[in-house]
Amino acid sequence: MATTTAAQRRARARADYDAFLKSCPTNQLLDRISDKWVSLIVSALAPGPLRYSELNRVIAGVSPKMLTQTLRSLERDGILTRAVTPSVPVRVDYALTPLGLSLSRLLSAVKDWAETHIEEVHEARTRYDGGSDGDGDQKV
Repeated sequence: MATTTAAQRRARARADYDAFLKSCPTNQLLDRISDKWVSLIVSALAPGPLRYSELNRVIAGVSPKMLTQTLRSLERDGILTRAVTPSVPVRVDYALTPLGLSLSRLLSAVKDWAETHIEEVHEARTRYDGGSDGDGDQKV
């Protein structure tokens, strides 16, 4: 039986990832990045670094607690960096890492898609909720 190196074992594990399996780390990562606050934070940081207060202003509806939790989780995952500048008051800037920039392209595209197609979705919901299938026939 041939022995394998650590690099070979890691490469094999990567090949075995299956996001459809709940226990797979990629499933857990998809769960994280599909969170709406993650999408909005990453999209907001795509043009460049922002301070906490700027993020809070840009992202309507996010509570300070949720913003802080999401920023921490993104920092832990290597998606963004947190830079503290000693001053009065202390300045904290958040910026995307190269990994975060690659993710921002995808999430910004999803955000743009949602903004472009929301009217079509509203129309579909109205048809569905109204009991019509769009052809004038009643749904069964």
